[in-house]
Amino acid sequence: MKFRFFSMCCALFPCVAVAANDDCMYRKNVPDTVMDLQAVIEMGLCRNPETASAYYSLEAARLNKNTGYASYLPSVNAKASMDKDWHNHEWDKWSYGASISASYLIFDFGKRLADLNQMSATWRATGFEYDERVQNYVYGLIGSYYALLNADADVESAKSLQSVAQTALDTANKKFKAGVVAKADVLKAETTKASRDLDLERAKNNREIAKGTLLTKMAFPADQEIVIADMSHDFGSVRENKNIDELIKIAREKRPDLLRATASKDAAWHRRNSAFLKNLPSISATGTLSWNDDEARFFGTGSEHVNGSIGIRASMPIFAGFANIYGLRSAQASYDSAKEQLRGTNDAAMLDVFTAYQNYKTAQTVLTQTETLLKSATESERVTAGMYKVGRATMLDWQTAQSELVSAQKQNNAAKYDLFTKRAAVALAIGDIKSELEKDN
Repeated sequence: MKFRFFSMCCALFPCVAVAANDDCMYRKNVPDTVMDLQAVIEMGLCRNPETASAYYSLEAARLNKNTGYASYLPSVNAKASMDKDWHNHEWDKWSYGASISASYLIFDFGKRLADLNQMSATWRATGFEYDERVQNYVYGLIGSYYALLNADADVESAKSLQSVAQTALDTANKKFKAGVVAKADVLKAETTKASRDLDLERAKNNREIAKGTLLTKMAFPADQEIVIADMSHDFGSVRENKNIDELIKIAREKRPDLLRATASKDAAWHRRNSAFLKNLPSISATGTLSWNDDEARFFGTGSEHVNGSIGIRASMPIFAGFANIYGLRSAQASYDSAKEQLRGTNDAAMLDVFTAYQNYKTAQTVLTQTETLLKSATESERVTAGMYKVGRATMLDWQTAQSELVSAQKQNNAAKYDLFTKRAAVALAIGDIKSELEKDN
């Protein structure tokens, strides 16, 4: 069976190649180049201990699965001995011996095949769990990446609004010196300027926190600096939307937790079969060859130096204290549990897809509305500023327009990057976050 997580890790997340070329796992500092989302993800996957732990669990399951092939090969054992007996108050001479024995399972009603299938299904389930943990980690990186972009945009907006407040203060001072307005206008403008200075400091603080969060996810110290590239904004149109039936179909085919639950159910089914077949006979071929240098101490005793035997052996458990019966019932209960878990996982997955899809559609609408709001607030602030300069508006009017502009810019910044995150959430919900990254690059 071809596993999707293998191709995903090779094609989308070439962390092994990055590690070989850039020694990313042992880097002490963040690269000083501008990093796009793909570069951040590759660096993070190379360094992240959680996904590395999941990979080693997958490797352990693969190696454990390979042990299932051993029952299809002969079993060979060798022994050697060196003895010295005590007889009649004296020690005999040293005697030496060696033997080799072999056995081969000929027929067991398919138990070894059931064991192998169970271990293979467990390996597949572990692989899908690894795939899920990788996708969840990547989604977390995407969210932190967009959060930092949002924080950067808020800082730039705060600087722009600080400049607007400074212009208002300068204008109020000029008009006060000319005797056109009262001192109250200057005080109001100073209050607004101080508020904008505070907003800028808060935006810078939020930016530091967002940066530290992203760096921590990449396993770098939070106090380092990172420069990331902004995203393209030509997305989010209604024509990109798929209907919910298409998304559910994709989720059934690609979502890792659904595939893992299916593989776990298959493993439980094979485990149940193995528990049943354990109660049936098995037939094996055996053979031994031995050598010793014992000498006869009495007439008619002793043995040949070389001995051997071959044979066919059949075995069947008759009674083991009801352990086999209870084991079979336990395996059946585990299989029934796995079926119910698959059903529950399927229901939860469908709800995740539906919720993520509805959130994304809402985010599209919110972005359109905030763009309209920002455009209106920007024009309102510009007009109010012009009216104040010619004496047709008060400083309070201008302050109100500036406050509305602040709110509009923050909402637009948040809506813009929230749409990126919501779209990534849809990709995560259907188990195909790779396609999300391909769109972004």
